[in-house]
Amino acid sequence: GTTLDPAAVAEDAPPDPRNVYADTKLAQEHLAASWARATGGTVAALRYHNVYGPRMPRDTPYAGVAAIFRSRLESGLAPLVFEDGGQRRDFVHVRDVARANVLALEHAAATGPRPPAPGLRAYNIASGTPRTVGDMAAALSDAFGGPAPQVTGGYRLGDVRHIVARPDRARRELGFSAAVPFADGMEEFARRRVTSS
Repeated sequence: GTTLDPAAVAEDAPPDPRNVYADTKLAQEHLAASWARATGGTVAALRYHNVYGPRMPRDTPYAGVAAIFRSRLESGLAPLVFEDGGQRRDFVHVRDVARANVLALEHAAATGPRPPAPGLRAYNIASGTPRTVGDMAAALSDAFGGPAPQVTGGYRLGDVRHIVARPDRARRELGFSAAVPFADGMEEFARRRVTSS
């Protein structure tokens, strides 16, 4: 065979959820689209990718891998990296996510008396730059001054190998592009405490 070269997922890609979590997110979009059809309203569905940054909750599987790694470092433990660490993700800083929300609201307000066509419009809120989970763990460990990550070779049922986004529509229609450089974001995340869940 040939080497698998994963492609970034665009906002208009056909949905293909690979686990229960992804199914629930798609179900939320279906419910919002149903509301929009029934009322003539419009919905901006912001699809956040791997969010990290200050004030992330600790010790919960719903916080994302960066917060889980940060919690382990704060406890003096090495981040435990599943598989071989080569899984690609799109890490986006929480300040960029907050800014994307404001841009979506401003975009809706700017349409004035001529609102966009009724329905749902999806936007990938992502950096557009893939990073491996292993690289993220190493960057966070280095910035924290903690132990190096340990690659376990284990896996979590339902995890996908790669998921990276193309935020083209968010850039074009909302004016969004991630502004916080990855290294700076990891440095800030390492210095700031995570919150109790």
